[in-house]
Amino acid sequence: MREYLLTLCITAAVTYLLTGPVRKFAIVAGAMPEIRARDVHREPTPRLGGIAMFFGMCAGLLAADHLTNLNEVFEKSNEPRALLSGAALIWLIGVLDDKFEIDALIKLGGQMIAAGVMVMQGLTILWLPVPGVGTVALTQWQGTLLTVALVVITINAVNFVDGLDGLAAGMVCIAAAAFFMYTYRIWYSYGIEAAAPATLFAAVLMGMCLGFLPHNMHPARIFMGDSGSMLIGLVLAAGAISVTGQVDPDVMKLFSGSERNTVHQMVPVYIPLLMPLTIIAIPAADFVFAVVRRTWRGQSPFAADRGHLHHRLLQIGHSHSRAVLIMYFWAALIGFGALAYSVNSASMWIVLGIVFLSFIGLVLLLLPRFTPRAPRWAQHLVPPRYRRRRAATAPAASTPAPSSPAAPAPSAREAHDSCGVAAGVAGVNGATAVGPRSR
Repeated sequence: MREYLLTLCITAAVTYLLTGPVRKFAIVAGAMPEIRARDVHREPTPRLGGIAMFFGMCAGLLAADHLTNLNEVFEKSNEPRALLSGAALIWLIGVLDDKFEIDALIKLGGQMIAAGVMVMQGLTILWLPVPGVGTVALTQWQGTLLTVALVVITINAVNFVDGLDGLAAGMVCIAAAAFFMYTYRIWYSYGIEAAAPATLFAAVLMGMCLGFLPHNMHPARIFMGDSGSMLIGLVLAAGAISVTGQVDPDVMKLFSGSERNTVHQMVPVYIPLLMPLTIIAIPAADFVFAVVRRTWRGQSPFAADRGHLHHRLLQIGHSHSRAVLIMYFWAALIGFGALAYSVNSASMWIVLGIVFLSFIGLVLLLLPRFTPRAPRWAQHLVPPRYRRRRAATAPAASTPAPSSPAAPAPSAREAHDSCGVAAGVAGVNGATAVGPRSR
């Protein structure tokens, strides 16, 4: 565990330190596109944040290669090299898109080629655990097609959800955390070394997102762009492919009594991880809805619009930060709920807890104007907008008011109008102060 945490910290540190210079480079290179109709932000913001994330991933894998226990992953498996090859290709395509905005079909072809490169180097689905049937071996063509489809769906799901500051990086980080706990349990509890590469991928992915988030939280100073969103989507898909189609349930049946019991035990996470992934169920659902919506309108599935889930949260009245936190909540509920259910699927308390938290999430969706306030002891730990406002103190009684000629008291109508004008001016000033930095 310590070596995984060290790898995570190195990846996060390198990503965080490189993001500042990359931002300056993006400004000089002109990777600051004009505001588009579908954009939420109001000011041109540099992209190419994926450059820092890619080199952070390289630093994490390089550090892991020199650690005693994690070095075995590189010696016994070719999956880290396969991931690095596919990631380099998809990252290069993303960098070109951030700068020149290449065609959507070209990006789709590049995604399929990157997935094919990983398949050629051994990162592919070999078999599937099917409930009631057992382990189903796949042919080479079946495994290749399923792997490429999973990679393409995951990449585009993450790319579609990257519409608000900190949204994609935060949701993928939550997914990677749940995925890390799941794969580490398989590797440590069952002693299955085939789960070690997926555990390493999850640790590196968490480091990439955590290192980039401080620069990307609202108001964002830099966007990850397609070079970052497609990269983290590919890393997440690679981990899911590694553990779903590489870990043999025949080995795990020694710990659960039979292969059929093993398959049933792993169903809560195995099958949802396959297509779509439980840990990114919300981005995947957003991806499916977007494709259906655009096709129904006679548009290209890759034509951009403002119909995504995060756009709808803003339309019903949620603030930028609140919409992001709600998406975080649902991502954590689905990911960690599936993780808890896979550990003990017979516990009714887990199901009741998931239902209760889902109810809380629905209540939050219906209260767009509710602003949470932190307790007084935590005022210095939260942003100013979540702090309690102190009541204005009355002027000291000892200070006499300047004498002036008596004036008639304003009528109720005049007082009401003056209050309304003051409130309107305050609202305009507040919108002017906050609006240009919102996305």
